[in-house]
Amino acid sequence: MELGVCVASKIDDIDYVVRAEQLGFTHAWFADSQMIWSDPYACLALAADRTSAIRLGTGVAVAATRPAPVTAASIATINHIAPDRTFLGIGTGNTAMRIMGHKPMRIAEFDEYLTSLAPLLRGEEAELMWRGDVSPVRHIMADDGFVSFKPEIPMYVSGFGPRSLALAGKHGHGAVLSIPPDPAFMERIWGSIERGATEVGRTIDRSSFHTCSLTTMVVLEPGEAMDSDRVKEMCGAFAIASLHYTYDQFRNFGRPPSSPVIAEMWDDYRAVVEETPEERRHQRVHAGHNCWVLPEEERFVTADLIASTCLVGSPDQLLDRLAKLDAVGLDQVMLLPPLAPRYDVLESVGAEVIPHL
Repeated sequence: MELGVCVASKIDDIDYVVRAEQLGFTHAWFADSQMIWSDPYACLALAADRTSAIRLGTGVAVAATRPAPVTAASIATINHIAPDRTFLGIGTGNTAMRIMGHKPMRIAEFDEYLTSLAPLLRGEEAELMWRGDVSPVRHIMADDGFVSFKPEIPMYVSGFGPRSLALAGKHGHGAVLSIPPDPAFMERIWGSIERGATEVGRTIDRSSFHTCSLTTMVVLEPGEAMDSDRVKEMCGAFAIASLHYTYDQFRNFGRPPSSPVIAEMWDDYRAVVEETPEERRHQRVHAGHNCWVLPEEERFVTADLIASTCLVGSPDQLLDRLAKLDAVGLDQVMLLPPLAPRYDVLESVGAEVIPHL
């Protein structure tokens, strides 16, 4: 089991990734959400220059905001300065698009995008559909020091549902997940990935197909409660982001909460969010997203919500949970702590968990 960090891309916070490397975190995933954070590729370039071992990539890049050739050239630029440790996480843009008031890329469009992107990441020619026209495209100066497509850049496809996970099996070297930290979910995930691979005659080797899931982690102090003020500070922003996602699903598709924990607080949470007028509500839903909890949302950060979204426990309990996730084929857990206590989370996990993995 590997532990990585997901970074709310912040251009003046590269020390955070430097410290993660020092503590033994294996990957730094820079998030791509242009209306709340810094540009991930600018952050990646700085991090590549200041680190030497930690793997660096997008967590995840948004297909809907960049044509495939732009994405390929951007990550190949990072690969030129951090060879053998660059990767690309790619998704449809759940947060990045919704925060602008638009839906993520449709699955059929994402499939087409990945079909073009995969050869471009190898430095090969691909067909690009652009405004109704199709043309062959490749990086025509790939060997002149501007970018590097070798060593190969692994592509990890983000998936929330069966259809997007099938695209990970069809196109990717791995899958980026955001599932409850429960081993019971993984077999269902593998089924979707392998169905997508089978459709194109591909066989997935579970031992080499990289799976990573987003959450965060808190090491409890002796006798500390799951919902202590310190725990809420250390993981509340990630827990509340599950409500942001659920509201988007409800608002755009009419889907009620699938989590019984969220269902219990749903009417109260909706009332808070819907105080903002509809035409501006897309800006309100993700306010503070994975960085802090708005004061009016603090009451929704309950022990049950924390337990259903985050990894919280004593060092031994956390190691046991990680071992169970590893046993069902999850290769990595990436941690996204809130902004203010992010270094405290790194230090505690680096001291109490990583040395024992």
